[in-house]
Amino acid sequence: MEASKTTLYSLEDLNRELISQTLKEVYMSLQERGYQPINQLVGYLISGDPGYISSHNGARQKISKLDRNQILEVLLKEYLEK
Repeated sequence: MEASKTTLYSLEDLNRELISQTLKEVYMSLQERGYQPINQLVGYLISGDPGYISSHNGARQKISKLDRNQILEVLLKEYLEK
């Protein structure tokens, strides 16, 4: 019987995945409520005002757990490094 292998995960990769998944969930929640998700997310990222994000499906709480600087870093890396 083969022993199970240990899989190593990078903290950066896990953090990137968490941010990506959270942004997708928040986007969908804003869209469900009839908002312009991109405009709302940009407003939040620029101002830091959680009022830009609806509380629908816990979206405001989810995005508030993330550091805005890290969100921007992930977005820029995804856009510029591809």
